[in-house]
Amino acid sequence: MDKFIVSARKYRPQTFDTVVGQSHITTTLKNAISHNQLAHAFLFCGPRGVGKTTCARILAKTINCENIQPNGEACDTCVSCRTFNEGTSLNIHELDAASNNSVDDIRSLIEQVRFAPQMGKYKVYIIDEVHMLSSSAFNAFLKTLEEPPSYAIFILATTEKHKILPTILSRCQIFDFKRITINDTVEHLQEIATKEEIKAEAPALHVIAQKSEGCMRDALSILDKIVSFTNGELTYQNTLEHLNILDADNFFKFLEAMQQQDLASAMLLYDDINRKGFEGDMVLNAFSEFLRNLLVCKDEKVANLLEVVESFKDKYIAVAKATSASWIISALNVLNEAEINYKQARNKRLHVELALIKLTYLQQALDIASPDKKKVAEKVVQFRAIKPIAVNSPQSTDDRKPIADSPKPVVNTSSAKLMVEEPKPSYQTSTKPLSTSSTVSTPSTLSTSSTKISSLAKIRAQVAEQNNLTAEKARTLTDEELQIAWREFILKLKTAQKHSVVSTLEIMECKMRSADLFEITCFGNVQLGFLKQEKTSLLEHVQHFFHNPAINIHVELVETQEEENPADRPLSTKEQFLKMAEKYPLVKELKDRLGMELDY
Repeated sequence: MDKFIVSARKYRPQTFDTVVGQSHITTTLKNAISHNQLAHAFLFCGPRGVGKTTCARILAKTINCENIQPNGEACDTCVSCRTFNEGTSLNIHELDAASNNSVDDIRSLIEQVRFAPQMGKYKVYIIDEVHMLSSSAFNAFLKTLEEPPSYAIFILATTEKHKILPTILSRCQIFDFKRITINDTVEHLQEIATKEEIKAEAPALHVIAQKSEGCMRDALSILDKIVSFTNGELTYQNTLEHLNILDADNFFKFLEAMQQQDLASAMLLYDDINRKGFEGDMVLNAFSEFLRNLLVCKDEKVANLLEVVESFKDKYIAVAKATSASWIISALNVLNEAEINYKQARNKRLHVELALIKLTYLQQALDIASPDKKKVAEKVVQFRAIKPIAVNSPQSTDDRKPIADSPKPVVNTSSAKLMVEEPKPSYQTSTKPLSTSSTVSTPSTLSTSSTKISSLAKIRAQVAEQNNLTAEKARTLTDEELQIAWREFILKLKTAQKHSVVSTLEIMECKMRSADLFEITCFGNVQLGFLKQEKTSLLEHVQHFFHNPAINIHVELVETQEEENPADRPLSTKEQFLKMAEKYPLVKELKDRLGMELDY
């Protein structure tokens, strides 16, 4: 039984022409060899599995070939080519920088560079994963890399170009490898399938190419795995099953259910997908990719960005034409937000189902936000008309009804605050219009005029009316009525169970100083602190009591002697000594005789 060799090694390119998807690099290298313009150091950088190490080996083989072909390729028949193919060539040295990244490894390499090749023209040193070298190893390599012997050529390969020192980059000729396109990958897989006598459907190879994401090595590994799984027969369905990929048909069904606002079908479809073992974040991500493809199909200029199976392209284009771009963009926003918050969600399934519910009724939300009001009125729930209410319409005495207890706003011109008067029941019997700013309207005309008058204008009219009424009701400040208002305020605080404030206010004195100013006398800072808490409420209460917003308050603080020297205050060290010396004079005499200084 022959030993099995994976396709990635068995079909590794041996010439520049067999390298897939890197024609811009292979052409440059063949021209440099033909014109004898080889650089002494090359840097091959790019994603994994795109042919960096392969091109390095082909270059090393070709420059030592004894019979280079006119097209710049190696002959594969000379001694140098045969020894290279057999792996016994002494002119090619490969170093894995991931495991040999120390200074000693680089110094050992530099020692080998001093020796000229025994056969052939060049000694080629291929350093793979060069970004793994330490900084000291890079610095030790600088001088040799800048001025190597004429027979030495260095080829550095890396997937992370940004980790390499700028001093190394400046000494190398840099080649950037690109990802292999899906079409190139499919063609190469088809060639291998033909050679291996594998029955492979084109959609299945397309799915493998998409899954590999431009990496030919991954594509060949996936091919080997599925061939073993299916006994040499690749179909679209078994490829999806093996790679655990959601079929696009599922998302076409999702879209159809959401456009018809059929939530039950969408939930049942998700339940079926969930039973097959697909995680919620995978569903959200695949659905986002599906909607992205739909959005791409809507414009012919970017149709080449559509990376789907050929048999699905026509269906994508047809569905994209029937779906609005606004719905697709809004749906992408919903899915993106759901995918971001998926990890933090405790109930993963409910989180995905909520996103599906939003998408199902997304069109209705877009209709509500649409400026087309007629279209909204047809699709959104109709609201019943509200019967208008007449303002100050003439009524007979028999039909008198109390007006709703609504607060009457009073403008405080001094503090610029809107105060609310206690509601009082009143009867609307007057037929006189409120003011020139408000217009009396009958029920038949009020519905048309109310649409023209904004709510802000109505509020202004009410405030202006209350200002007029307040000016008419304003009363002069007197001591007797001030005491009544003062006691009412204390009673209001008792009702609010502010007992500490009540006991403090009962000690204070309240008296009138002028026609629009009253004074509160506080005895000490403690009482002043309590008064400051209720000062605004007290002022509003008095202004409301007298119907006079011009009334103001003055606070008088009287500091008592007891507060300045409270009896229960602890004595300081100095005060204790003075009191002791006053009671016992000999203590002070002893201090003076000894010349003691006390630390107060």
